Amino acid sequence: MTEILQDTIESYNGYLPRVIDGSKKIAENLRGDKVFEALKMILDFSEGMIWMIEASTLIKKNSVIVDLQVEKVQEYLNEINNGLEIQDYVLVADMFEYEIAPFFEECMPIEEHRN
Repeated sequence: MTEILQDTIESYNGYLPRVIDGSKKIAENLRGDKVFEALKMILDFSEGMIWMIEASTLIKKNSVIVDLQVEKVQEYLNEINNGLEIQDYVLVADMFEYEIAPFFEECMPIEEHRN
């Protein structure tokens, strides 16, 4: 396994728990009227999801199994965007707490296979 691929897998695996914690914190901020902080975190979340999708695609191309349902992540991003457009922060908070965090809790870390 190349060093770049190994580093990507390690970064991906290290990012999973951060996504879970961040999702819960976003929900907490939205419910606590800390909308500005939550919006900043949602931007970071969105950028992180783009990276995770790109990383999982790269990793899969190297015949490594990745347990990330890209279509579901894209669906979440669309739903977040729709909720933010109508400023329904309760809906967005519920998504992060009850859908997104549990989704990522179920995602398995990538096993690091060495060639």
